[in-house]
This record gives sequence, C-alpha cells and structure tokens, in this order.
Amino acid sequence: MLLELLLLLVTTICLADYLYRRRQNGFFEKAGIRGPRTIPILGNGHNLIRESPKTVFDLQQRLINDFGKNIRIWVLHESGFMTADARMMEAILSSQQVITKDSLYDMLQSWLGTGLLLSTGKKWHTRRKIITPTFHFKILEQFVEVFDQQSAVMAEQLYDRADGKTVVNLFPATCLAALDIIAETAMGVKINAQRQPNFPYVQSVNIVSSITAERFMNPIQRLDGWMRVFFPRVYRKLHENIKSMHDFTDGVIEERREALQKSIADGTHQASQSNDDADVGSKRRMALLDVLLQSTVGGEPLSNEDIREEVDTFMFEGHDTTTSGISFTLYLIARHPQVQAQLFQEIREVIGDDKSRPVGMRELNELKYLECVIKESLRLYPPVPMIGRRVTQDVTLDGKLIPANTNIILLTYHALRDPDYFPEPEKFIPERFSAERKGEINPFAYTPFSAGPRNCIGQKFAMLEMKSTVSKILRHFELLPLGEEVQPQMNLILRSSTGINAGLKKRVY
Repeated sequence: MLLELLLLLVTTICLADYLYRRRQNGFFEKAGIRGPRTIPILGNGHNLIRESPKTVFDLQQRLINDFGKNIRIWVLHESGFMTADARMMEAILSSQQVITKDSLYDMLQSWLGTGLLLSTGKKWHTRRKIITPTFHFKILEQFVEVFDQQSAVMAEQLYDRADGKTVVNLFPATCLAALDIIAETAMGVKINAQRQPNFPYVQSVNIVSSITAERFMNPIQRLDGWMRVFFPRVYRKLHENIKSMHDFTDGVIEERREALQKSIADGTHQASQSNDDADVGSKRRMALLDVLLQSTVGGEPLSNEDIREEVDTFMFEGHDTTTSGISFTLYLIARHPQVQAQLFQEIREVIGDDKSRPVGMRELNELKYLECVIKESLRLYPPVPMIGRRVTQDVTLDGKLIPANTNIILLTYHALRDPDYFPEPEKFIPERFSAERKGEINPFAYTPFSAGPRNCIGQKFAMLEMKSTVSKILRHFELLPLGEEVQPQMNLILRSSTGINAGLKKRVY
C-alpha cells in the first residue's frame, strides 16, 4: 500500500511538472528556440551538478554549438532562456518591460537588500535618480584624487616583488586597492585594506563573494531552506559575515548622520550643490553616502537601512568588477610587449617622467590608446560575463514571443567573442576601438557595462579608476609574461582559477 501511494505521489508530481512546463515549452518551440533534453522535476539541473565555476564557459559554448545563440534551459522549476545573439541582446537591454533581475540575483538580497542592483519598478527609478548626480564629472574629478593616491599605495606594495623573476598574482593586490578606493568614494572612510589585508570587513567581502559564487553554480544551494539543511556550516558562515559587513556599514552611516546633523545644528553645513555649480570641485569631497544622507523621497529622508543597501551595493559592485578589469588588463599588457611599449610612450608624453606626479582628470582623458587597451581587455575578459533579467509578462523580443516567468541570461562573455562582430575574436587588438574605427562596433555586441535603461551607472567612474591604476603601475614597472596562463572562471565576476599572473621589473628612466 505504501509503495502504491509513493508511486501515485511521484506520478502526480511528474504530471504537475509536465503541465507546468508545457506552456513555456510551447512558446519556445514556436519561436524556434531549442535546448537540451530535460528530465522531470530537475529539468536540466542534473547537467549543472557536474559543472563548476571553472567549466561554466565551456558548458555555455557547447550549448551554443549544439543549439545556436538562443537556447532554452530548465533548472528545477525555473524556465530559462540564454542568448549570445547581439540582436536579441539589444531587444532585451533596450526594453522598458524587461528590467527586473532574474531569480539568481535573489541570493544577493540578504547582503545587498533591494538596492539599485536588485530593485525594480518605482523604487529602482527613484534610487537611480537620486544616485545619478554622484557621477557628475565635477564629483568624479574629486574621486580621481583617491584613484591616484590608492594606486600609488598599490605600486608601493608591489616593489618588494619587482625583481623581474617573481611571479605575482595581480588579482589580490588589485582587489585591496579597489576596496580602498570604493570605501573612500562610497562611504567616505579609509579602511586601509592594502596595508591591513586582514581587516574584518575585507575578509567578510571575500568570504561572502566566494560562497555566493558557488551558490550560483550549485542548484541545491540556491534555495535558503535547502542550503540551511544540506550545507549548515556554509550557510552559517555566509550570514555571520553578512552581519559583520552590515554592522560595519551601519556604524559608518550612523557616524556620518550624526556629523551631518551636528553641522546643520551649528550652522556650518552647506547643502549639496546642484550639478551646474562651478564650485562643486573645490568643496569637501562628496561620497555616495553624503548624497544619500541628504536625499529625500516624498519629503522624507532615507532610513539607515535604505542607505545601507545602496552603500553595500556600491561596495560590492564597485570593487570586484574593477578588480577583474584592471587585473586582466595588466595581464594582457604583460603578454603583448608592443602594446606595452606604445602605452608607456603615451603615458610619458601625457604625464611626464616624474613617477610621483599626481594625475588628474585631464591627463586621464588624454590617454586615448590606454582607453582602447582597456576596452579590448574588457571585450576578451568582461568582469560581468553574464547578465540576468526576468520576464514578468509575455513579451515579444526580436520577433520571438518569450513567455512570462522566464529567467533570461545574456551570455556577454560569448557575445563579446562573436566572430560575426569581432573578426579574429580571440586576438588582443586594441586598435578595434581607435577613433578612426569609431562606429564600426555594434553597441549591443559590445556590452561589458550592460546597456539600455539598466546600464552600469558607474561606468565612467570605473573607466577612470582603471586608467588611473593601470597607468600608475606602468609608470613604475615593466610587466613581464611570467606565470601560468589565465583560466577564466565565474565567481560573481570573472576571475581566473590559476590566478592573474605577471612579473614586475622596476622601471628606470
């Protein structure tokens, strides 16, 4: 009797699963979108169990080879649609209907709340409007000073390994510099991560990032309930470190709020200036936190929790992505000596031979070839190699009707290596982005900063930070092609399982 009941239960579950999938699959079939065979309940989840962050790009390439640039996939009960097609990506990224992030991003919510990365609808529009002035060029000009100071600390920290023989993994050093930069520009505090790498906040960021990346690849860890049961120690470690980060951020917010209220009470406070105020650059450096503390929604100030989720979002997005971008750029420069020679010549012409000379916005803007090098590096190794969206209602995209409740994954890593848009896609050719060839590249084929209404709000910030850091390192060191080649892997952002390695030789000039 028990066996019969069990068989009946399994049959019922499988039937319900089939009926649930049938409508979605019907839409995909009509649109000509194919995918790997599924099994009841798991969908294609069994295929992912054998994969890891190291193999995810190979898996995606196999799917593209088998089914084309538009692919249907199921993970448990979640319907998924993956695309590496620039025309489809344009339709998705340009759409005002497809701005909700996919369900995978829910795993970040316990850390980031519903800040700018995860929010949607009215809240997202309101927060975007509040934060946009933070990236006005006059405020960015103030941030450039931080970029210069912290990249100088990075160079100083690397000198003891600059013997031309030692293999240096550039990722950890760059990560600490990027953390120092984003902490000072987002929160207005110095955490001295480069000089104190064991600082608790720094450790917590690294731990939470690593655990969350593993959750992205392991279907069993995606649901909090399952993770609590099957991975209790990892779950506990994750939330202990999230609490540690929240406590730190809460403390900074409370301290800055008290200082703001005190300055208002004693009459020394000056309200934040409008974007066209020519004096902004000469005032005390503004941080994202200062903007948020002085902002209101419906006449009411933002709560500490509102502010924390935005600050945490920028701490997350603003250090990992630039770390990846800078590290891979330095790696590629090390392995292309002619590019390095041309870059060094440009840097000397623009900045001069004084290694200690501070670099400002004007000089960074004049480094045109360096910008081409960074853009080409971001094409080969995009810090965000996948972008997720969720379709909340049936929607036609590039002539294909995509059903509601579908998670969309834009395969940016593969789209940026599409030979239809980038001839000789595996080659490092910075001249693709020269002024003479401007307009040749489809803007939706090249999306390392995403595109459309939810594009990266901090892309100018990121480009200036990358130019400042890379130029600083090249002023102090010749980069040498030492160490293992990179093996890209997915870890929230793009990393390498072998490290991002180079040798350093002190420059004498």
